[in-house]
Amino acid sequence: MRVFLRYSTLMAFIIALYSCEGGVKYADKYGFLPGNDALANSEAFQRCLDGGGKIVVRKEGVYDVCRTLLLDSCTDLSFADGVILSRAKDPEGVIAKHVFLNRGALTREYNEDISITGLNIRCNDLYNGTDIPPIVGMSCQVGFFYIKNLKISDFTMLDLPVHDFGIQICTFEDATVENVHIEGMKDAVHFGPGKGFVVRHGIFKTYDDPIALNAQDYTTSNPEMGWIEDGLIEDCVDLDDPEHGTTGFFVRLLAGAWKDWTPGMDIQSSGDAVVSEGRIYRSNGPKVKRNYTSTEQPTHLSGTQTYSDGITWTMSQDRNVCHSCGVRNVVFRDIHLAKKRHVAICLHFDHDQYSRSYYPYAEIPVQSNIVFERVYVENEIPVLIQCRPPQDSLIFRDCSVGSSQIRILDAIDAPGMRYDTTLVRLERINSDSPSELVYAPTRPVRIISD
Repeated sequence: MRVFLRYSTLMAFIIALYSCEGGVKYADKYGFLPGNDALANSEAFQRCLDGGGKIVVRKEGVYDVCRTLLLDSCTDLSFADGVILSRAKDPEGVIAKHVFLNRGALTREYNEDISITGLNIRCNDLYNGTDIPPIVGMSCQVGFFYIKNLKISDFTMLDLPVHDFGIQICTFEDATVENVHIEGMKDAVHFGPGKGFVVRHGIFKTYDDPIALNAQDYTTSNPEMGWIEDGLIEDCVDLDDPEHGTTGFFVRLLAGAWKDWTPGMDIQSSGDAVVSEGRIYRSNGPKVKRNYTSTEQPTHLSGTQTYSDGITWTMSQDRNVCHSCGVRNVVFRDIHLAKKRHVAICLHFDHDQYSRSYYPYAEIPVQSNIVFERVYVENEIPVLIQCRPPQDSLIFRDCSVGSSQIRILDAIDAPGMRYDTTLVRLERINSDSPSELVYAPTRPVRIISD
């Protein structure tokens, strides 16, 4: 056995050496080739990806893949023009959970320095498979969870299915997505908590949100919760889509707050959160109108468990534990809103029988410093900005908004919620109805206009 292991290690080293030229790993030399069987291709590509390094897919063509491909730290992956990764089922009908995922996501350990250039994915209506252990809240084609220094550029996906985000990034530091074209039915670029991000040069046509900054979300839509900070969304276009319409916004910014667990708490079936023994737990039952009285404290260390009181809890996070979250210090610049929407950009609270962002008497999440520069309304959009959570400031510069309004909505009916004054600063705004531009029937608002 000892001799065999030494021989296999030597052979792996020889294969890797043969497959590299000038420090570059070429995927075709590992057997990753257009026209190959999807399973063979997935296994070959994973061998190439293992250990990271500079990796190039250089042969033009369509590559079938059927496994989640895991990326290690220090990976520089690039695809030549004409390369398409096409999702397929494996020989036993198994569907991959994702196309790409960083390996550390499985153990909540940070990966660093990952770059992907030129990726073009054909989804073929395949999503949400079972080939790796599930990460509750990661529902995407390309996912990064616990990631530092990520760059995705020249990315194309034109058939995003209805139940998966295109790119999902959660618990991150420094993430850039640029030169991206995504069309389909779900969120194109979906962020969970993190700090330092850029979405630049984006073309979007999606039924749901092209960009989501969801500090809090459904249990099944974010694996962790926390503040999203220090971002730039620049030079992006929201294309019109009369055929499908929309259920979302160009950008959704979602805040939330929750409390420590106490006996007798009212818990909704889906989406409520509590802090218990230094961990955050999320109720993870069906999205139906049902409330429970919590009598058993959630204490399990990982995964999902149903307790004697009927509540199903998922242990969401055991680090970076907080009691509120939202979005702050984000600039939107050079945004073209060409899609017909009722609301273009929504600063949002869920507050219905399916999900509530704010638990009564929780810490109040005050979002801050959201700036809009050169935003252009190019279709019928009655509401440019709709704001429901507490917000300290909204700043608008050099925007052309037509007849759209900025709406600061009434307070949600939740005990303990309090709203201080929101500053709305307007600088060089081109509006068809300047006197009706800001609508705030009950919330305290201070307007400064040039």
